Amino acid sequence: MAAEVENLAAGRIRMGRPGAVGAGRDRFGLSGTSQSYDPRVVAIRPDLADIAVAGQHFAPHYAAPMMSSCVLPSAVLRGAPSLDADQTSELLYGEGFALLDLTGGWAWGYCLADHYVGYLAADALGAPIAPTHRVRASEALLHSAPDAASGGSAVLPRGALMMGEPQGEWLATAHGYLPLAALAETDVVEADAATVAEELVDAPYLWGGRTAAGIDCSGLVQLAWGAAGIQLPRDSDLQFAALGADKDVDPAQLERGDLVFFPGHVGIMADATNVIHASRRWMAVKVEPLADVIARSVAKGQEPPVSGYKRLK
Repeated sequence: MAAEVENLAAGRIRMGRPGAVGAGRDRFGLSGTSQSYDPRVVAIRPDLADIAVAGQHFAPHYAAPMMSSCVLPSAVLRGAPSLDADQTSELLYGEGFALLDLTGGWAWGYCLADHYVGYLAADALGAPIAPTHRVRASEALLHSAPDAASGGSAVLPRGALMMGEPQGEWLATAHGYLPLAALAETDVVEADAATVAEELVDAPYLWGGRTAAGIDCSGLVQLAWGAAGIQLPRDSDLQFAALGADKDVDPAQLERGDLVFFPGHVGIMADATNVIHASRRWMAVKVEPLADVIARSVAKGQEPPVSGYKRLK
């Protein structure tokens, strides 16, 4: 792993040397004032920015991202290069990461699936893969041999991406074997999002989490809809905006699979009256009456919850 990190560090393109991405240019100009941006999804620091925003946002230097992928079962994405920094999201095994800077054991860049920006421990990253399968069980054990009795080297979470060749009932990878029964091919759409969310009921609540070991409300929705073939942004407000959420949906018309938004919160309807959500009140993924969640929102003095409903079909 140390060699892989050294190779990534040596190969990164930064400090005004954009290479192919910049079509040979090493200087950029703005045609007007620098545009406003959301730092969660636009990679800009005081000293460095993604080459993709050159000409739109000012930075002293620009970097062309180097593609990599997560080599740990999951890796915490943080808002700053420190173990004390808040967790903002999580990168799962095999998921892609656009690396912009590697300094002091921390990698800075953005997750390829949702463009979420942050810092990862450098040893979480390795060479990019071309995934063939993803984990569709809540968790899957990576075995040392194609035998259920063999030991396992890692437990991979739902949504983890793998590259390998099927051998009988197993997927053979460079790091071990996974049972095909726990996997789906990457281009196969799984069950509806509500079914995926139900599989994670009772998983503990974790701000920034995306696995059965800990997950937050928008992470649950993102993971469930990703399995159903729809890639959503990371945070609930970004999901709301990306979907063009309908602010005038009657709660009485909601059905299984509809998304329901509250200020700073989102859930998936299990049926016409119950919602599946990762709840900070219960500190776990729960199914409970939507009316109860609405009542708590009203009690907090928040805007009428009905303004946040979105029917997703």
